[in-house]
Amino acid sequence: MTARPVVSVYKSDSAKEVVGSIPMPGVFTAPIRQDLVHFVHSELSKNRRQGHAVYFKAGQEHSAESWGTGRAVARIPRISGSGTSRSGQATFGNMCRKARIFAPLKIWRNWHRRCNLTQRRHAVAAALAASAVGPLVMARGHHLEAVPELPLVIDSLNVPNTKSLVSCLSKFGVAQHLNRHLRNGQGKYRNSRYITKKGPLIIYADDSANVKRAARNLQGFDTCHVDRLNIIQLAPGGHLGRLCIFTKSAFGRLNAHFGSHFRNSVEKSGYHMNRNVMTCADLSRIINSDQIQSKLRDVRTSERHHDKQKKNPLTNRAMMNKLNPFDKERRAILKKREDERHAARKATLKAKRSKSGRKEKAARTKTYHALQGELTASFKAAQDILDAEEKAGNYVPGDTSEDDE
Repeated sequence: MTARPVVSVYKSDSAKEVVGSIPMPGVFTAPIRQDLVHFVHSELSKNRRQGHAVYFKAGQEHSAESWGTGRAVARIPRISGSGTSRSGQATFGNMCRKARIFAPLKIWRNWHRRCNLTQRRHAVAAALAASAVGPLVMARGHHLEAVPELPLVIDSLNVPNTKSLVSCLSKFGVAQHLNRHLRNGQGKYRNSRYITKKGPLIIYADDSANVKRAARNLQGFDTCHVDRLNIIQLAPGGHLGRLCIFTKSAFGRLNAHFGSHFRNSVEKSGYHMNRNVMTCADLSRIINSDQIQSKLRDVRTSERHHDKQKKNPLTNRAMMNKLNPFDKERRAILKKREDERHAARKATLKAKRSKSGRKEKAARTKTYHALQGELTASFKAAQDILDAEEKAGNYVPGDTSEDDE
């Protein structure tokens, strides 16, 4: 929003000559509500639609009848006759080819929308306030390099013809909006070679009534009487920031139409202009101020009383000690036993590798070999006896002395 005491009034003949000043109307301090403007525009733009419908018999003019059950086909009506590919085709249903559509449009559909009067007035006030904010106007695509001031107020635009109006507007840096742009692509062959964007909106009063006739042939330019301001022209497409050119008399009548935060509107009965929720939009400055910080509680710190992940006590000694305090002493006892076992084994191996140990091992080896030799000799003697008996023919396999007895 814009809030300064006065606005310069420029002479229509020269953009550098200021003929006076006029107080800033209170409507330019209204809160800029993009959500409200978009809602009101979308509702009101539907009122320009013309009701249309499809032919009430479309898709249902066939001679068709269902074949019934027993033929292994759906019971949808089918085209009668024979001899063509069309016969036997399903029809009437919205899923069928060349049949009716689902929920066809009707002329008694709710084409128009009603919008609350106060909402419309608040939206117009917000659009006017946005038209005086340079970044919003430039973001909408308008060129402000040569525009001397926003809002732009000219003493009079009661010119006799279009040529005089173009000459006047070119001095204020808005004549470049008259340029048409060639369309890209193949669309230029379809009777729409040029693109004309929305240009400035000229808001006039009764003393400049001729400007309506002079500007009607300027592409992109629109005119609107100050008593008939509407959101369709102030925010085309529901987007804020249209460049507005005011005449001095029209600019002076805005206070009567919208009033201010201290005075009610004269023209609109019972209308009170919106107030800003925040007088300072610098939210970080407000939050970090000493007045706010002194009332805030301390920053909370969360303490974790348990682990995020469950720990296995069989692999985590700290968790095992927490569950079984004796585990540390148990492991010490086991370690002591293991050390003693290793020490005893080491001493045994040392004794075996000593000189006395080698003698004992040699004696054991000698005794082992002697036993093995005696066993081998006894087995050989027994085998010789068996071989001799077999050679003499006295030995029969399976016979023993016990069987003879």
